[in-house]
Amino acid sequence: MSDVSRLAGVSKMTVSRVLADPTLVAEPTRNRVMTAIEQLGYVPDRTASSLSSRRTNFITAILPTLTNANFADTAQGLAGALRAADYQLLIGYTMYSLTEEERIVRAMLARRPDAIVIASAVHTKATNEMLLRAGIPIVEIWDVSEHPVDHAVGFSNYEVGRLAARHLISLGHRRIGAIGSAVTADATDFRGESRLLGFAAALREAGLSDDFIVRQNAAPSSYDHGAEALSTLLQRAPDVQAVFAVSDISAVGALMECHRRKIAVPDDLSILGFGDFDIAHQCVPALSTIRVDAAMIGRKTGELLLSILEPDGTAGQPMESRLNVGFELVTRETTSAPKT
Repeated sequence: MSDVSRLAGVSKMTVSRVLADPTLVAEPTRNRVMTAIEQLGYVPDRTASSLSSRRTNFITAILPTLTNANFADTAQGLAGALRAADYQLLIGYTMYSLTEEERIVRAMLARRPDAIVIASAVHTKATNEMLLRAGIPIVEIWDVSEHPVDHAVGFSNYEVGRLAARHLISLGHRRIGAIGSAVTADATDFRGESRLLGFAAALREAGLSDDFIVRQNAAPSSYDHGAEALSTLLQRAPDVQAVFAVSDISAVGALMECHRRKIAVPDDLSILGFGDFDIAHQCVPALSTIRVDAAMIGRKTGELLLSILEPDGTAGQPMESRLNVGFELVTRETTSAPKT
């Protein structure tokens, strides 16, 4: 700051005023200071000001993975919504591990974020206690549990599973399976597991067996996972008529395994995915799936946070604590009525 003040020909107090509130300084002086800052490559140290204001302008986003396009779209939507108010994202990813999530939450809270966005509604006891005591807005995304820690923006994964089963049943299928990842101590996709639970419940309500649900390998989903899980399902039920995959990635892997086995899709086997990834409408045949607007989850989360953190701004009054963005069935070419 001393270097900036010397180059601009002003006092350090003037430099401080320009950085704190540029409107307090006359435009010619302000321009000299900003020019000096640019020439010197000066980056203000915000630590002291954040201690006094209790604001850092950082918001933490904790995601299961950065390789999933849907989570990447959510992060982009969140960043876009926050950018206008000059908030930056500090991102951590858990690889579906509750232990890793706990470690990240503890590390992030030590950096005093203004809010935490976390793509989970299931936490360890220690994580839950840290979030409850954080004293900042907490938004759980990609699910809408009945009792969120603070706020929730997402949809019911359980109802996604029910919709998937009802769609396959409505086509006339009766021997119906599903594939997802296993529940393990190291890594669990709780959202995917919730879809499987809803799927199984809908099958039972229709008087059908839920014996053909395969939980295999640890999260996250992959093409290999889809192929391997379908192979396991076909060993268990060679005459299965339709299958729901908890992720489009696994669904495409299952589709590729069908191609290798000369199983015609959808004539011999219908396949339904979840997520509406880009590959869903590029693969052959095009994948039927359940679509969620991942970017909108991010935008709505950002708008919610701004309504809390910037109540006097343009965001308006705080939004509801639970926001359900919904989902929709997208029927393409991999699902049809069974051939008689």
